[in-house]
Amino acid sequence: MTRMRIRIDFDSGGSVGPGKIMLLERIRETGSISAAGRALGMSYRRAWLLVDDLNRIFREPVVSAAVGGKHGGGTVLTAFGEQVIDHYRAVEREARVATAHRLAALAEGINPDYGADKQADDGGFAKDPGLKPGCATGE
Repeated sequence: MTRMRIRIDFDSGGSVGPGKIMLLERIRETGSISAAGRALGMSYRRAWLLVDDLNRIFREPVVSAAVGGKHGGGTVLTAFGEQVIDHYRAVEREARVATAHRLAALAEGINPDYGADKQADDGGFAKDPGLKPGCATGE
């Protein structure tokens, strides 16, 4: 299946792409940066650095600490964080629709023997070098 990945690079130097958005979605699901990172195959430090970068890119935080509770707090996606996910996913959908015929044309030209000796891409982002840009520390 032919697919497209979108990364948005802002004039300020920050960026948002599939890895950061997936991290935000996992934080929303788990309420934890460490659990979200584990789900994506990244260390807590890497996940925290990406969240910190996102919180600095935007005027409003996308993630904040949850106070107290039975299990002692955690992490929550802010309303603005939800908007960031929604906007990014909308950009993806709109780009897919707008480019479907071009992607199909490119896919028709693919050599069927290319990659026969390679392991299939599982669609995961754990080893994707695209996760690295946008992190202010360069990690």
